Amino acid sequence: MRWKHITKIDPDRPIDQKMVDAIANSGTDAIMVSGTQGITREKILRILGMLKDHDIPKILEPSSPEVVFFEGFDYVYAPSVMNTKKFEWILGYHKEWVKHFPIEWEKVVPEAYIILNGSSAVGRVTGALTEIGKDDVVAYAKVAEMYFGFPVVYIEYSGRFGDPEVVGGVKDSLRRAKLFYGGGIKNEEQARIMSKCADTIVVGNVIYELGLEAFLSTVRGAKE
Repeated sequence: MRWKHITKIDPDRPIDQKMVDAIANSGTDAIMVSGTQGITREKILRILGMLKDHDIPKILEPSSPEVVFFEGFDYVYAPSVMNTKKFEWILGYHKEWVKHFPIEWEKVVPEAYIILNGSSAVGRVTGALTEIGKDDVVAYAKVAEMYFGFPVVYIEYSGRFGDPEVVGGVKDSLRRAKLFYGGGIKNEEQARIMSKCADTIVVGNVIYELGLEAFLSTVRGAKE
């Protein structure tokens, strides 16, 4: 996949059909349904219903095994947090998922998450160790790729624009894994900067904070 821009829609935040239609027709390469808190199967189904008439890759990125289902989605991106001491976010929830739920493995894409904003919801919930330097971030990424074989490494600043030097350093260290970046992209210039540092940028908060025109500018920045 040569995706440059993925749009993340949070099922726990308000969005209407008009906005979903505009996102799907914006030139973004895929839509990821994903959130950290307050996520239910019903909320996911509501977003999926809004997307049913759009021929665009649809990704579910679940926050817990209980909200995983495959019908209607092209992929399920399953995150493991590399920089946490909470075992459940590395492997524990994943084992329970495999143990208790039927899985369409051909749709599953493992993601190695490195979370770098400790004040974010995802940082707090996962207990991420965020006060780390570039060398540590690169080392986590290389372990994820070369030791564990993750096909995707995801640098997540979650609401805050990250350090291009750190993100670019990770990109330079990877051989096979795709590098995703998410966090704080709110305009064309920020999208352009991070698109040079990562294979794919993931944009979400700008939709809810600044609206459609700001979101569209991030698509332009990524594609240029």
